[in-house]
Amino acid sequence: MTDMLSNREKRAEIWRELRVRASRFGNLILPPLCLACRRQVEAHGALCVVCWSEIQFIAPPYCPVTGLPMPYDPGPGILSAAALADPPPYSLARAVMRYGGRGAELVHRFKYADGLEATPMFARWMYRAGQDAVRGADIVTPVPLHRTRLFSRRYNQSAELARALAPLAGLVFLPDALEKVKATRPQVGLAGEARRRNVAGAFRARGAAAAIRNKVVVLVDDVVTTGATANACSKALLKAGASEVRVLALARVVPEEGAII
Repeated sequence: MTDMLSNREKRAEIWRELRVRASRFGNLILPPLCLACRRQVEAHGALCVVCWSEIQFIAPPYCPVTGLPMPYDPGPGILSAAALADPPPYSLARAVMRYGGRGAELVHRFKYADGLEATPMFARWMYRAGQDAVRGADIVTPVPLHRTRLFSRRYNQSAELARALAPLAGLVFLPDALEKVKATRPQVGLAGEARRRNVAGAFRARGAAAAIRNKVVVLVDDVVTTGATANACSKALLKAGASEVRVLALARVVPEEGAII
């Protein structure tokens, strides 16, 4: 028995050494580069120290509902002005980072320049930032793209994030709980009310809606700006029978202090 264990351990050690050598050889051919600035780093799918330091991660204190950062900790259960002025249909929203600077560059590359190699890193960030969003949830589903936008872009970035997040959080990935039935104009450049009008009636539950009935759904988006899209999707999910909707985003636009968007 001792000899058998010894041989097994030797074989395992040989395989470990082979994997290490293969990894080193692969890094010589395709050296790992920072996902933002393309400097060389120690491992694939990572950021360099400089770029990491330039990401504005969102941390407490923030509004328990909208997830918007607050200038000071007002105490447990105190909501932001935005949540009080216009209560959202979702129960809570969380985001990894502020949309701006290096973070915006990362999102833009991921969204428009086939930067899908960042997906595993983003999913890990979202899982850590969204612990209260995924805890006790059942399903994760993405904000959908209209078929014409999906055709031109070739992939739905929110779906890729949701797909990678699901196994980390132990949730069921449901890619088609919603569909976008209206080809809206891009939200970029639109003010809050214009954004809400733009996405009004744009989303509805698909045939898979039966799977979300009485379920807690995590809605994944790449960027939350005014929350108009998240609100419209949440309403469609709740109308289809979801018991609760929580929003989890990679980034969000944070208004200036005192502003309500």
